[in-house]
Amino acid sequence: MREPENRDWTERETAQHMAEQVCLGFQAHDRKQRDEAIEAFGTVDALQFQHVDAETATHAATAYVEALWAKDDVEVDHMADGEIDDDDLADADWEPVREKFRERASIVGMNPRYAELSTTAWRNHKTGRDYWTPIQRAQVIELRAAMNDEEYPHKPRYGQSGFGPEAARYALAVELHDMHTDRHWQQAMDVMVPYFEAILEAHD
Repeated sequence: MREPENRDWTERETAQHMAEQVCLGFQAHDRKQRDEAIEAFGTVDALQFQHVDAETATHAATAYVEALWAKDDVEVDHMADGEIDDDDLADADWEPVREKFRERASIVGMNPRYAELSTTAWRNHKTGRDYWTPIQRAQVIELRAAMNDEEYPHKPRYGQSGFGPEAARYALAVELHDMHTDRHWQQAMDVMVPYFEAILEAHD
């Protein structure tokens, strides 16, 4: 899983590799390719969570993928004539999704609030509600674990209510993913490179 460490890659090249892999992970999820999704997300987790070994990082990535698959199962159970019933889905039992996000958080030592926020974000994403706020809150928690920095984001003065540029980049990447075109996928990868650069810089 730690391929870039076996090559003479610059920090930016490693970040580019991570950005590509996270997008490939979501594409694999869209195509229902579970093993490929775990491989891609596992590569990213092994590089961003350097306080755990590669096997543990793979377990964290597996829990993430299982959360996505659990989310899909909830959606399928609340469809009518091939369309999602937004209100019904919003009121559904999302505990299986929450449980897998909780497992991921536990594996890498994230604040357990990550599970609730991530579940709310994905539920809202599918029901036309505010998902960008909880997803950024969740990513702040993930970034703090990856960076080993509970004070992230370090904003110098104004805009203290914001979630930091990296969390905002993650939300933008999700928006770009929703467009489902090659051009937007490339933009999502470009957006995520500085996200991972910030994590790698924190490891120095």
